[in-house]
Order: sequence, then structure tokens, then C-alpha cells
Amino acid sequence: MRVLLVTCALGALVACAPQVPNSAAGVGFDRYDSARTGQDAPVNSLPAPDAVSAETLDSTPADADVPVADAGATAGVGAPPAPRSSGISDEQDFDAVAGRETIESDAARIAANRASYVQIEPTDLPTRPGETGPSIVAYALATNNPVGAQLYDRSRLSGEGRFNRNCAKYTSSDLAQQDFLRRGGPKRDPKGLDPDGDGFACYWDPTPLRQARAAAAVAPAPVVSE
Repeated sequence: MRVLLVTCALGALVACAPQVPNSAAGVGFDRYDSARTGQDAPVNSLPAPDAVSAETLDSTPADADVPVADAGATAGVGAPPAPRSSGISDEQDFDAVAGRETIESDAARIAANRASYVQIEPTDLPTRPGETGPSIVAYALATNNPVGAQLYDRSRLSGEGRFNRNCAKYTSSDLAQQDFLRRGGPKRDPKGLDPDGDGFACYWDPTPLRQARAAAAVAPAPVVSE
């Protein structure tokens, strides 16, 4: 009787025990026997690419991203890239030049280049639109006295204080020199801009303009490319 009760109790425990899920299910092994013997479980086959029905294509949204196969990959072998021009002249290729040029043609081309060469002489600077009054460039090139060398008499009223006050009204020494010449300079100096009488107002210096003219005069002529 005791053995019968123990057997019933074990049977009840086994019936109440939770079922362990089959970990092989879902990976193709629903049966342990097939995995143990090496037999392949049935695999869900996928449809061939050309077996897609028209209904499936019609159900695809119009704006869906559909991968497009590469044309080269589909053909198996990609098409060779089109040759690109290097854009380099063949002037350094002796064979190419010798095929179209001769000693006589080179001499004729050099003579034509020399005949067409024109040397342009420097001229006065053009007058800017709306510009009125004397040119400080022309004045600098027309004078040769150094800065500080007195050439003109000045009034005793042209003191340092008046000179500093009036020169401070101009934003640059070029504008001060232009206004100085407009008001009768260099002989006259009604505003006291040139107290030392050298003809240059408010520290204006003509030396850079004179040096530019001298450099242009001695500059070598350009060489004609042959």
C-alpha cells in the first residue's frame, strides 16, 4: 500500500512539472533523432527571384526603396572605363614636333613674333572720374628738391601749433598736399600747412613716386617668348 502511494505522488509531481521548451525548434531540428542521425530537417524554401507574382509587385508602395543591381555585376564583367584625355600638350614630344615642324617653320615663327612685338611706353596717369584739382603725382615728378629744403618764403604766423591743428583736419597727407596745391601752393600757404617752405604739406613725401619713375626708366625690356 505504501509503494502505491509513493508511485501516485511521483506521478502527480511529474504531471505538474513545467514543460521545457525545445531549443532546437526554429533552427531546423524539430526532432532530436534527426539531429543525432545527421538528417536534414525540412527547410522553408524561398521563391526564386523570377517567381514573384504580379500581385506582390502591385502591393509594393511606389515610394519604397528597391535595391537596384549593379549593371556591371549583372553582366559578370564590368565595362572598361572610357579613356580620359590627360590635357597635356605634345610640345615636349620630339617625334610629334618633328612630324609637323621644320627648321624653316621655326625661323618663320620666330620672325613673326619679333615683328608683332610692341613695346608700350609709360604714360601719365589718367584722371579719375569726378577728380578735380591738381595732381600730386605730377607735382612730385616735376620737383627734385629734397624734403625740408626751403624754396618758398613763409609768414611768421605759420607756427607749429597752427600747422598741427590744420593738418589734423585731413585724413591723409595726400589729401593735405592736394588741398595745399589747390589753395595756391607751393608759393602760397594760407593755412600754414608748409611752414618750412619746401613745397610739401603735412609731412607729405614725394620720394616714393620719384623712385617708382626711376625704377621704370631702368627696367629691362621684356623678352619675347620664342
